[in-house]
Amino acid sequence: QVQLVESGGGLVQPGGSLRLSCAASDAISGYTIAWFRQTPGKEREFVAATRWTNGNLYYADSVKGRFSVSRNNAKNTADLQMNNLKPEDTAIYFCAAGRPIVSSLRMISSYSYWGQGTQVSVSS
Repeated sequence: QVQLVESGGGLVQPGGSLRLSCAASDAISGYTIAWFRQTPGKEREFVAATRWTNGNLYYADSVKGRFSVSRNNAKNTADLQMNNLKPEDTAIYFCAAGRPIVSSLRMISSYSYWGQGTQVSVSS
């Protein structure tokens, strides 16, 4: 059982930056680490992932070029650097761990472990 804890959320103005962190209770080297986000009344959506097999990075089109995902297997942490934030990025952000195949890594059902989420609000 891997426990995940997110941190780093907060309130930021449009165009600003935030860095989210995900700390794992166990080794993450064997897991794909993904970030999802959710707003009230909407389904949780994929944001970014770093795959455990080769370290390849994957992004939702809506955040490509603005967000950057990274991982540190030695520290059992993963980060999501978010730049040029927009009001539509406002959501609760969750990190997740799993072992999906490439074609399934954007799917919620591919991940066995989830954090409790951290709120990101983008507003002037």
